[in-house]
Amino acid sequence: MTKSFSIPISRRDFMKIAGLTTAGIILSGNGDSPKTEAAEKVSGKSISYAGKKIPVLYDVDVCVCGGGPSGTAAAINAARNGMKVVLIERSIALGGLATLGCVYPFMDTHAPNSDTPYVAEIKSRLREKGIEPFDGVTQQTWHNPETLTLIYDEMCEDAGVNILYETVLVDALTSGKKITTCIVQTIAGLAAVHAKTFIDSTGDAYLSRTVGVPHERGYEKTGNNQPLSFRFEMGGIDIDRLYQYVAIELKEDWCKSKPPYFEIAEAMHRTQRYKLEDFMARGVESGEISQEEAEYMQAYSIIGKNGVMSMNFPEIPVKFKSTDPIDYSRAVAYGRKMMRNTAQYLIRHLPGFENAYISREAVMLGARESWRIIGKYYMVEDDYHNQSRFADAVVRTAWFIDAHGEKVSEKLPAGGFYEVPYRALISDKISNLIVTGRCISASFILQASMRIQPTCMSIGEAAGIAAAYGLKNNIAANQIEWDKIPASKRSYVSQG
Repeated sequence: MTKSFSIPISRRDFMKIAGLTTAGIILSGNGDSPKTEAAEKVSGKSISYAGKKIPVLYDVDVCVCGGGPSGTAAAINAARNGMKVVLIERSIALGGLATLGCVYPFMDTHAPNSDTPYVAEIKSRLREKGIEPFDGVTQQTWHNPETLTLIYDEMCEDAGVNILYETVLVDALTSGKKITTCIVQTIAGLAAVHAKTFIDSTGDAYLSRTVGVPHERGYEKTGNNQPLSFRFEMGGIDIDRLYQYVAIELKEDWCKSKPPYFEIAEAMHRTQRYKLEDFMARGVESGEISQEEAEYMQAYSIIGKNGVMSMNFPEIPVKFKSTDPIDYSRAVAYGRKMMRNTAQYLIRHLPGFENAYISREAVMLGARESWRIIGKYYMVEDDYHNQSRFADAVVRTAWFIDAHGEKVSEKLPAGGFYEVPYRALISDKISNLIVTGRCISASFILQASMRIQPTCMSIGEAAGIAAAYGLKNNIAANQIEWDKIPASKRSYVSQG
């Protein structure tokens, strides 16, 4: 049993009654629970939900659910455009996988001139903090996780974004085709957030699914999700010695950059042949690591963290689905064993890792794909190959089709790109909802290309701008025509 504002309710009972409609909501101007005093000072309201009175923490213009790359961008840009914004984040740091999931660095879109103003600003702010994001060779953005969390906090504070940390979205209430309220679990218990426009940046389309937006999950042909990862960091690495072994002795030229910007990688059963494949295969032969553990291994030095690398493995077997709560939970323990076993193998045998140790584990699994909405426009693989252009495009990208376990490494010609339309961010079902990030309206294969963090940031940036524009001009979010917004106010103008 758990307690919420002194009223006991089990999780099972809560889920049974969480489907109550807005007909049962009663606004009240007072509250008698001392635990809600601080919240009531903000709004002076409470509502009746699931048979209990809960406080309304905020009544705002825009509510953004999820503080990952796209959600943070959406919140900041909505606030900068004059909106009162609240950002709901289930952890104590913004940035999502980039900061909490150890997903580092930002991959490059491979599309020319793809940086929207927000993305360019992030890179500029990294430089101001002493983190040079470019190595002069690759186009990746080598950030620093702890520096990035600070930058996001500063940007939100400057813009006036209200952040609710350690707050989880559990339900949403609707009236007609509009969302009226998000029900959240805070450190004090259940609470409500009212808003005029809502942005779903949960990564799993949770808000959208809660209010009945059509959606799908996994590969249409197999039902499989892309495999999860459990990333971590290792310290105590002699990166110069590692570079000497991999780049000089093994003559691996896959990564052209040099320390402090250095990466190693291997991925078996792909067209690319990596020099470290034999090294990992020897571990399988000796019984020190499993074939699953040897399939995929990648590591990047972290700028500003001497002797530390971000480890992009293990890749957890595809039998663990990112959309099944039991599978996901089992994947955590399974992945941690894979992590520890493979790390020990590197310490025993890989030059430069002799004194290494696991210094940090991600606090969330890396989900490359889970649920996706079906919106006004559904992006498909042909949009990638045909380099589709849209009048209402919000970003361009050319990251290759990177569907682990299904289809990898189909690249566009140099200078080629496709665009993502605003219509892929909205649906006919809910008029005041915009969706951002990896769960926009796209097929499994197309999503494998658009899911990288800079693209998701730009999508979130556009969502924040659109939300503000719609409210200022009395246009429903799902009726906004992005190309009708003055070009000077848009973050991206189609080149089509």
